[in-house]
Formats: sequence, structure tokens, C-alpha cells
Amino acid sequence: MGDNSFDKKMALLSKAFLKLKDLDEAKAFLQDLLTEGEQIAISSRLNIAQMLNSGIPYSKIQTETGASSATIAKVSDNLKYGKDGLKLALERLGKYK
Repeated sequence: MGDNSFDKKMALLSKAFLKLKDLDEAKAFLQDLLTEGEQIAISSRLNIAQMLNSGIPYSKIQTETGASSATIAKVSDNLKYGKDGLKLALERLGKYK
């Protein structure tokens, strides 16, 4: 799969999110689109990002969430060096320092 194809698929997914009107529609969309495991993984990563942003240490995050240190490190890297999507989402949720 070429980058152009992936970009088009990501654009379609992003546009679909933007068309949803409220929390119930967004939840229904995610539940239809993702497996239960994927829903858990994605929501857990957002929770980890929020905890990291609040200054909670890796060890406590690992204990409280059950996430691996590799997952926590990946989320941390994305917060620091990513495209700022997580920061923006946390900011808009009122959860970013």
C-alpha cells in the first residue's frame, strides 16, 4: 500500500469523524469500526497521554493502567515529538497543561 493510498484512507477517516454530531454518534462510530480490543487500546493511550501530561510517573501509570512500559514510552514520544494531535485533543478536552 503506497503512502498516497494511506493518506486518502486517513483523510476519509478524519472526514468521517468531523461529520459526527455528538458524543453518542462518535461512540457508535468507534464501536462499529473498531474491535473491542482496539477500542480499549486507543482509549487507554489517550488516558496514558493525560496521565503523562499531569506528570504522573511511568511506574504509577503502568500500575494503574496495566500498560507496558513500551506503550507508555510510545505515547510519551508522541506527546513530545508527534504531530501535536494528542496535545490538541487534550487541550480541547481541558486536560492539557
